[in-house]
Amino acid sequence: MPVAIISDIHNNEVNLQKVLNYCKDNEVKTIICCGDLASLETLDFLNDNFSGNILYTFGNADYDDLRDLEEQKKYKNTYLFKDFGEAVIEKKNVAFTHFPDIAKSLARTGKYDFVFYGHTHKPWEAMSGKCKLLNPGTVAGEIYLPTFAVWETETAKFELLRIHSLKNS
Repeated sequence: MPVAIISDIHNNEVNLQKVLNYCKDNEVKTIICCGDLASLETLDFLNDNFSGNILYTFGNADYDDLRDLEEQKKYKNTYLFKDFGEAVIEKKNVAFTHFPDIAKSLARTGKYDFVFYGHTHKPWEAMSGKCKLLNPGTVAGEIYLPTFAVWETETAKFELLRIHSLKNS
């Protein structure tokens, strides 16, 4: 089962639509978003254009209209997590956050197989004990080229995809 891991969208709905087209074409049913959608409008866009489950943790560049949802557990088909989220996906313990320092702390607990994070906009992968830390880069394409990651749960492999190489339809 493919799972998309995205971060740092910063209201770039053009690039986000390319990610969502990929998700539809490749039967992705879950998106993990590691923060910085930026606005409620972009969260609505994501929900309106993706029918699967969305796991979202807030970032530092989320506007007040989005931050107003911080105390809620769910908004449309999005599960909301204030500082970090946890999930069990295909029998793997996963955590996700926006910030690298929180991600490293979560990985050090030994509770998780994978910890995903954003913030730096730089795609990155590292091991912390038996836990894989992964940053999917930035959907917005700020500082670095726009990227996201796909986790194929059956093989436990990750693929980094460049958004500009995806089709527009």
